[in-house]
Formats: sequence, structure tokens, C-alpha cells
Amino acid sequence: MNIKEQTILLIDELKSTCQTYGMGNDGNEYKIITQVFLYKYINDKFAFEVKKINPALAEEEKWEIVYANMSEDDRLDILDELSPDVPRLNPEHLISSLWNQQQKGDFDLIFDSTMIDIADKNIDIFATQTTQDTRIPLFEPSTVFITDTAERAPFARALVDKLVNFSFEGAFAQNYDFFAAIFEYLIKDYNTAGGGKYAEYYTPHAIATIMARLLVGDNADLHNIECYDPSAGTGTLLMALAHQVHEDRCTIFAQDISQRSNKMLKLNLILNGLVSSLDHAIQGDTLVSPYHKANDGQSLRQFDFVVSNPPFKMDFSDTREKLAAMPARFWAGVPKVPAKKKDSMAIYTCFIQHVINSLKNTGRGAIVVPTGFITSKSGVENKILKYIVDEKIVYGCISMPSNVFATTGTNVSVLFFDKSKQSEKVILIDSSKMGEEYQDGNNKKRRLRPNEIEQIVSTFRNKEAIDNFSVAVTYDEIIGKKYSLSAGQYFDVKIEYIELTQDEFNAQMEDYSTKLQSLFAEGNRLQNEIMEQSKKVKYE
Repeated sequence: MNIKEQTILLIDELKSTCQTYGMGNDGNEYKIITQVFLYKYINDKFAFEVKKINPALAEEEKWEIVYANMSEDDRLDILDELSPDVPRLNPEHLISSLWNQQQKGDFDLIFDSTMIDIADKNIDIFATQTTQDTRIPLFEPSTVFITDTAERAPFARALVDKLVNFSFEGAFAQNYDFFAAIFEYLIKDYNTAGGGKYAEYYTPHAIATIMARLLVGDNADLHNIECYDPSAGTGTLLMALAHQVHEDRCTIFAQDISQRSNKMLKLNLILNGLVSSLDHAIQGDTLVSPYHKANDGQSLRQFDFVVSNPPFKMDFSDTREKLAAMPARFWAGVPKVPAKKKDSMAIYTCFIQHVINSLKNTGRGAIVVPTGFITSKSGVENKILKYIVDEKIVYGCISMPSNVFATTGTNVSVLFFDKSKQSEKVILIDSSKMGEEYQDGNNKKRRLRPNEIEQIVSTFRNKEAIDNFSVAVTYDEIIGKKYSLSAGQYFDVKIEYIELTQDEFNAQMEDYSTKLQSLFAEGNRLQNEIMEQSKKVKYE
């Protein structure tokens, strides 16, 4: 069994344990799964790194015992040599230590206090924060979510049992694709739409890859790049972007209102070697209280790359007036509060404006929007369309296949922005007929195949016109089409002409006439039959 299969098996076993103890599909299950998985990962990462620093430990079968028996000074010397992105663990923090204490009656308290102590000792680096500067630690108690207190210690023992027979050490040489797939599998049961709430939208890996490749390029030589997502969710878009830039050449900035997403984003950053960006992963309302500011502390910080897959519609009537009082930020306006259906407020229009505001003058961005937006004829949507076309900020639009997103059946498109305004033409792609269908539980979904991803990327970069697939148009042509960014409205209508002799023409017309007479006759016969049946029913 390879490392990927072993990792997936571990995730399945952790979920099975939660189900056994009544936590299956519970609202807190994701906290336990992601936390225990992360604890195992950093435990093995620590082991892997200290063995490199002290080769004598690597030679010991029970290296944890040797580490525990070292003098405090010797242990501190090892910890001082560790990279900042590796957590500092004491002997009592290790899984082996928990394993040896399993028979104690208060093992649930031991398990939880171990987690909390690790979080406290690593809080300077391994913590995220809120817009109010409250620190969110790496771990929190897990067993408290088991309602029956008598079951908490057995639950903690069952979790540790799953961790001891598996090692992540073989995974540390793996690349982004490995961890992206593992992360997607880990959270697949938790990325539901949540009734349209913030940041529960999970972006498919293929879409995230397309966005990153088109923004960054495949061989870009970039350094000190700043990437930002104002609706970061679990971080899929940012991870793809960071990988395309190269993780060691960029810093990640993120904000999202969802507590759930913040926990998963934290895990995603650690798995992808972006620990230094944890301090920039903020929990809070981006639109009302954007955390990332410029040096003046007032205006928005601007970035090299900005990506976003925001919620499309939701009720934000409680904060609507605050946003409307910021006309410099929301220059196209803020959606009104509907009289009946408040949860239909188009919040994504505010995020489009925020994304554009957050781009440097040389920056590029991409945002997922409902496809209906790209042909909007009125309201805030139309004002934004006119602005991004008139200012020549938009340089591409890709309409995606239906059902390509796990959390929404809405047809989606991706808009691409370039604040440097270097494009003379806009590439419009209709990939709605691409993809293969697959079953996801009770739902039919669609995913793009590797060759289709390559075709989209190649066509976009080359601004290539392909019949019924893509077109490159000028900004004046878009204005002439009433600001539509729908590729289909620019496709040529093709009429096929066939040359016929007079005799061939007459023969075809006679054939059509015969067929029409036959259809009329059949129609009259069916009508008579129905009338006869009606008479019988009436007399009976």
C-alpha cells in the first residue's frame, strides 16, 4: 500500500471512529477530524526533522525514549536548530507518550491537555487571528464534543489507536498535487453549501489550477509575491496560486468569516509548507472589516495576485447600510434588500469590487461568478460590467460546465482582471459542453479532464478563436454587444449551402410534400380514433 492509500485509510478510520462514538455527520466532526489529522502530521514532521538534526536519534528504534532521556539543554539545542515552520514538541507531546498513558482513567483530559499545551507553546507561529486580533490557537479540546462523559476516554483511546500504526514520514517528499488530493479527500464530507453561508464553497482542484496557471503562467520567475483571497474558504485557490508562483517565493494573505473554513485553511497552509503565512490568515467579515490594510492603516492593501470564489447570494441586510456608506470601496453600489427574499442579495457583486480594489496597478486577479452576471442588463451587476470593460480591466472570461462545483448547481464563469490594462482583446471561452459526468452521492456532477484543461489554458493564452468554443474580441465589440462577456453571442452563425439541379430540387420538394400529406393523414386518423373513444365513454 503506497503512502497516498495509507493516508486515505487513516482518514477513513478517523471518520469511522467518530461515527462509532455518535459524531458521524455531527456539526463538530470536522473539528475532530482535521485536528487529529493535523496532530499526527506535525508529530511525524517533528520526528522527521529532529532525526536529520541529530542522526543518533534516527538510528534508535525507540527514538522517543532517547529524546525524553536527553538533558533539557540538549533538547533545547535541537529545538533551536529546527526551522520555524516545524512545531516545537516536548517528550510528553508525542503520540508515543499518549500511547503509554492510555490505561489512565482520565485519558480524555490527558489527550485534550496535550493538544492545548502544544498549541500554547507554538502560538507565536502556529496561530491565526480574527479581525479583533484575537489569537486562534492551533488546537482546542476534542473529547468535549462527546455528550456522554463516560465515553470520552474510550473515544480518545480509539483515536490514538488509529495514529500509532501509520507514519507521514514517507509523505514529506511529496509535492503539491499529493497534498491537494489528500486535503480534498479529507474535507469532502464537510464542504457543503451550508445554506449559502460565507466560504462554504469549495473550488474544484481543476478550476483552481486553471485560474492559477492563467494568472501566473507556467514558468514565471517571480520573487516576493503577495497573493490574497478575501473569501478564502478552505484555501484551495490560494494553494494553487502559491504552488504556481512557488511556495517559497510568495506570502499568502487570506480572510474569511467562517470559523470552519479557518480551521481547514490552517491545516491546508501547514500541509503545503506555508506556515509563515498563518499569521495572515484572518477570521472575520472581509466586506465590513477588511483586515489587510496599506501602511497608512486606512486604505486597502494591494496585492500582486487576487483570487476569489465568493458566496453568490445571501442575506447581508444587517450590514448592508455599513457597506453602502463606503462609496469609495463599493463604487458600483451595493444590492438593495429585497422585500421578500432577503437571502437572494447578490453579495458576490461586492466581492468583485473588493477584488479589483485589492489589486496593485500591475496586479492580476480572477473571481468565480454566476454566469448570469456576464450578460447583466441592469443594477449593480451592469454597472460593474460597464466599468471593467470601459476601464479595460477584464481580459478574459471562461464559462464553465454546469454542475462542476460540488456545492452549487448554479452555472458559473470565471472573470480575469489585469489592472495594468495591457490587453487589446478579451478572450471569451465557452467550455460549458466540456467535462465528464460522475456520481457524487445522489448528485450528478461534471469534471474537466486533463486534456480539456490544457485546451482551455492554451486557447486562453493564445487568444485563439475556435468555432463554437472561443473568440477574441475588442473592447469596442463588447460595448457593441451591450457589454456582454458571453462567448456564444459572438460566434458566427453558419448556414450550409447545397447546390442542386432543377430536377434534384423538384424531387426533394415532392418528397417533402409526400411526407407532409402522410403526417396530416396520420393526424386525422388519430383524431378520429379519439373522437370515437369519447363517444363510447359518453354512452357507457
